[in-house]
Amino acid sequence: MAVLNLRPLAGGRILRGSQPFGLDAAATSGFLAERGIQAIVDLRSELERSLVPWQVQDDGDGGPAAVELIHNPLDPNAIAGSLQAVETAEDLGDLYLGWIRLRPEWVGDALRPVARGKRTLVHCSLGKDRTGVVSAIGLLAAGGTEDQVVADYAATTANLPDVLEVMADTWRLSVPSTPAEYFSPDLMILQSPEAAMRHFLAGFAQEFGSVRSFLREAGLTAVEVESLAL
Repeated sequence: MAVLNLRPLAGGRILRGSQPFGLDAAATSGFLAERGIQAIVDLRSELERSLVPWQVQDDGDGGPAAVELIHNPLDPNAIAGSLQAVETAEDLGDLYLGWIRLRPEWVGDALRPVARGKRTLVHCSLGKDRTGVVSAIGLLAAGGTEDQVVADYAATTANLPDVLEVMADTWRLSVPSTPAEYFSPDLMILQSPEAAMRHFLAGFAQEFGSVRSFLREAGLTAVEVESLAL
């Protein structure tokens, strides 16, 4: 298999996608080398990582051939609201706002390797929500417009049927008792509507002002924030 829902942002300095479905060590090495990936920012919880681990060796010495594997988890079930309470696109946007309101440093940590010049893959499980939030802020920091951010977020919609099918199969292997309805595309939490991202961006602008000021609050230096701009 592969990393699904995969696409480049910010001049190719950021790749966003799903978790690495079915990649063994050899396939992982080929995938990373082919795309020139120098860092992986894994936004998943410990449980999620245990179900679909990366088969990559991070030697930690910063050598030119090393791929830095960064665990930067945000567990949606443990922070800022219930996933089951998401019924509308606006609820989904509010969920995202709750994440960055409580954990601004989570975004800063996710974008730091990009700011330091590494071609970085950012991913969660589906590559939709946590990845979507980090990607939105990273794209804005690179000079992207609101319409570009919304279009990138909504592009996931076309990929969701395939990703959800693979995700369901993966979870059923490890947790056979998982109900099929958990992966229903009818659930708002499993959708990627434009209105959700527009609601998030409007709330972000009202609450945090500029993306640069937010990223400074999130722990990036002025030099790092500046380096994110194209």
